Amino acid sequence: MVKGNNPTTRSFKRAVIRGTRFIKKQSSKLNQRTEQVPRKRDPKEIVVAVDAMGGDYAPQEIVKGSIRAAREFNIQVQLVGPPDRISRELSKYDIHDLPIEIVPANDFITMEDKQPATTVRRKPESSIVVSMRQVVSGQADAVVSAGSTGAAAAAGLFCLKRIPGIERPGIAVVVPTAEGNLVLVDAGANVDSTPYQIAQHSIMGSLFAANLMDIEQPRVGLLNIGEEPGKGNQVTKEVFAILEKMQSINFVGNVEGRTLAEQFCEVLVADGFVGNVFLKTLEGSIKMAFHMLHQELTSSMDLKMGAMICKPAFKALKQERLNYAKYGGAVLLGIQGVVVIAHGISNDFAIMNAIKLAADTARSKIIDRIKENLEVDDIKALSKEISLQNSSKTKVNNDSAEGNE
Repeated sequence: MVKGNNPTTRSFKRAVIRGTRFIKKQSSKLNQRTEQVPRKRDPKEIVVAVDAMGGDYAPQEIVKGSIRAAREFNIQVQLVGPPDRISRELSKYDIHDLPIEIVPANDFITMEDKQPATTVRRKPESSIVVSMRQVVSGQADAVVSAGSTGAAAAAGLFCLKRIPGIERPGIAVVVPTAEGNLVLVDAGANVDSTPYQIAQHSIMGSLFAANLMDIEQPRVGLLNIGEEPGKGNQVTKEVFAILEKMQSINFVGNVEGRTLAEQFCEVLVADGFVGNVFLKTLEGSIKMAFHMLHQELTSSMDLKMGAMICKPAFKALKQERLNYAKYGGAVLLGIQGVVVIAHGISNDFAIMNAIKLAADTARSKIIDRIKENLEVDDIKALSKEISLQNSSKTKVNNDSAEGNE
């Protein structure tokens, strides 16, 4: 038995006391660093609420990307989700003096949750819904989520509501081309869109390109199977007739998907089904092209040596011009708030750029501009006019057919 005055025992006691003091000191620093301290809102500051639990790599990559956005762009970030999990991630980094705070939300929506609209109603305290409520209450200016697209769109509609006059929101995504970038809208928010809704999306897409990409009078094209005015199905023909008469956009006609290299337009409009198929086919084609190029360049020693010389060009093409993470995400246009939907596999670089995109979109006051343009351009009247003209043509054709009989 070791006696209390034994030198070894005394040394052990001192070590325990010092260790306890050190742990308390570090815990105090940790609590000061990660504790949610409400920041006084400066009206000039842009605040972005980030769904910390949205995405395949949440919350690790979401927190890391948020820290990068706060540090590199000085954007005030609200991380929305379980405080303990977010605090644990934040404790890995030095975030002293960074404009980051935690907004508690103890529930979240996963990719396994089907029927987004139902799930959003069933989980009112989920991280995506709480993020939207931050914008509704004026505590934030925009929302970023890398979670379910359907859940983000549904939460945006339920919480932020549509802009008066907009029938259905559309997803706007930046697509790289050989000559520059273009905005595709709708990229998947609506499976079936009417000519009237597509015409509304053309206005929103044009304003998005003008304000965010700094393009004066961006050219608007209609994604179609041919460039001639009479091409396409009934919907695209009616859309063409409406866009042709609209004064608030610079319409340049039909555009085929194969002409991306020429970039006939800066804004490409389509219904959500066609737009989403186009976007995913483009992504798949890029992957396939890189895969086939790799196969060819590694097929012989001579080609491998040539590939080594061209490696910087290939790297720049893959990591810069064709890197989805550089563009951050897609913007849900048509609701009374800024919502950026990032890719589910987003890393910290993509999340940082999504937050920057959200902040830039909020600064552009695009919602006010959409409202102003909807008042000027009466698309509804044009839509009715085109529908009446088509009904008259159908009636004449039917009468002619009956007369021939």
